[in-house]
Amino acid sequence: DGKTVQAMDILVPRIGEVIGGSVREDRYDVLLARAKDMGLHEADLDWYLDLRKYGSVPHAGFGLGFERLVMLVTGVENIRDVIPFPRYPGHC
Repeated sequence: DGKTVQAMDILVPRIGEVIGGSVREDRYDVLLARAKDMGLHEADLDWYLDLRKYGSVPHAGFGLGFERLVMLVTGVENIRDVIPFPRYPGHC
């Protein structure tokens, strides 16, 4: 319908998004139009567009936030306490 996407997020209170996933756009004409809208050169994307032009199956994927999963399993409240090498102002 042009208003929705095939995507999902798994949210956990006090932690946030633990898993996010979506279906990859596989329609050649939609990809080409979007690339043009963004000012991208078609030649730079030939390799990617050819994958869709000459056959691709709809496929999806997800990403799991490992540190957020550790927070969920251990009950640690601050993500900086589960990141092996946290970065924050004054500590790089």
